Amino acid sequence: MSPPVDRIASDETLPEAVDVVVIGAGIIGVAAAYHLAKKGHSVALIEKGHVGAEQSSRNWGWCRQQGRDRHEIPLARVSLEMWGNLREEIGADLGFRRHGVLWVTRDPRELAGWERWANDAREMQVHSRMLSAAEVAARLPGNTEGWIGGMETPNDGRAEPSMAAPALAAAARRLGVALFQNCAARGMETKGGAIDSVVTERGRIRTQAVLLAGGAWSTLFCRRHGIELPQAMVNGTAFRTTAAPAITEGALGTPGYCMRRREDGGYTVALRGRGTLHLTPDGLRYARQFWPTFRQRAGKLKIRIGKPFLDGLMAGASWSFDQQTPFERTRVLDPSPDMELVEEALETLAGAYPGLAGIGCAEAWGGTIDSTPDAVPVISAVNKLRGFHLATGFSGHGFGIGPGAGRLAADIVSGDAPVVDPHSYRYERLVDGTYLAPAGAL
Repeated sequence: MSPPVDRIASDETLPEAVDVVVIGAGIIGVAAAYHLAKKGHSVALIEKGHVGAEQSSRNWGWCRQQGRDRHEIPLARVSLEMWGNLREEIGADLGFRRHGVLWVTRDPRELAGWERWANDAREMQVHSRMLSAAEVAARLPGNTEGWIGGMETPNDGRAEPSMAAPALAAAARRLGVALFQNCAARGMETKGGAIDSVVTERGRIRTQAVLLAGGAWSTLFCRRHGIELPQAMVNGTAFRTTAAPAITEGALGTPGYCMRRREDGGYTVALRGRGTLHLTPDGLRYARQFWPTFRQRAGKLKIRIGKPFLDGLMAGASWSFDQQTPFERTRVLDPSPDMELVEEALETLAGAYPGLAGIGCAEAWGGTIDSTPDAVPVISAVNKLRGFHLATGFSGHGFGIGPGAGRLAADIVSGDAPVVDPHSYRYERLVDGTYLAPAGAL
């Protein structure tokens, strides 16, 4: 079931030419288009379905610095500042509220690891603080789970995924971005080793710069053009509850479940680290690169071979630009939620909080998370094809760092000074074997 997402209008007539074509209107692509327009570029934003319909509306809605990989902290800091300013800047509510993030645990080793992370992050101007058992109990009145301590970052926040990407896309249109929904990009045409145009199902747009922000679809699009992009896909499940008393106004992470308060009076809830890995041809192709991550998470993942595998075989590595493509056959990637996880989470919540007795699931949904081998995104030019750029592989972190990631992508495409050092997000690390070493992510 698709979660609700605000809908906005599209433009009607494709432009003959633009400075930049952005493919994919999730939070990353929309933010990039917005910042490119602010820089004065003409932009066409192309989306095979509708704005924010895939993972950008299916995530938890956390906007955090807490627990980020050291490589991601600069983007998280920039993004959090942007989240705080966007409502005034664009004149629309994205649901952002700065109510903090709190993690709790019963494991002394986990608590010690959080303290090490907090000490390191302080050097990068992220001010998280450690909490005693009594301090956690004071923040979570009525909880029966007996936490020994926790970590909180008070200036982190939450936003509403159903509102954020559409609101920012509408602001981008007001700046002159041409938005085309239900309009798949079939591929790119080149001349002399450089981008010359993008072919869509409605026609051709001439351009010398393309930013692919296609999430789970990026590897398939790249493969059509002979570009390797190692990504793995994991289906997660989340749900929103019926209205319930306030346990926390922010976001709460525990060893079992994670939740955050919603503006409608309920919670968005998911089980931490749980999901389904659907094997695909691309997944097998890049299995060696992902083996360390799989081995670490295997106990929490279900493994399935089914329709996604067959669809991947049918897609192949090539298709004609004058015929229907895989991107048109599936407008919105809408995996089914795992209702066993939903029931488990509801049972856990009811046991942890007697005050939540009777809480129910108002709506559940699945989403497909695109991950890189080192769980750090790619925001980079691809030197193999002049004018081609990527912003993908956000590994479940894309919503929270979306505004800053879009700004960085716009800087790179424009050749401007980057808002943060882009070295950690370079494409080449995924194809030359220089993956980033783990850097303290929690």
